[in-house]
Amino acid sequence: MIKSFEDFQSFGKDSVDTYVASATALSKGFQTITAEAVDFSRKSFERGTEAFEKASSAKSFDKALEVQQAYAKEAYEAFLGQMNKFGELYLATAKEAYKPFETKLAGVAPKVTK
Repeated sequence: MIKSFEDFQSFGKDSVDTYVASATALSKGFQTITAEAVDFSRKSFERGTEAFEKASSAKSFDKALEVQQAYAKEAYEAFLGQMNKFGELYLATAKEAYKPFETKLAGVAPKVTK
């Protein structure tokens, strides 16, 4: 398997490099997810404020209720869409973080089988 100290030392250095590459990918993925969450929160707050202003300036209770129902429907659909997007971002982040280990394991497998 590992024939000399130099091979062992090289294996250790490669492992650290693999970990660093994975941690970097994970960090970038979480930064993307955080930016997306902040953007969604800002847009959601703006839409809520806009709906409140429309509802409070409505001339009748029926109109205010109509505005509130439209807002609730829009907010629910936006939330579901955003959760799907978060799921995709988490999956992409996990795949990117695993790639360095996948490459490392592919390189180690032939050495182990010999």
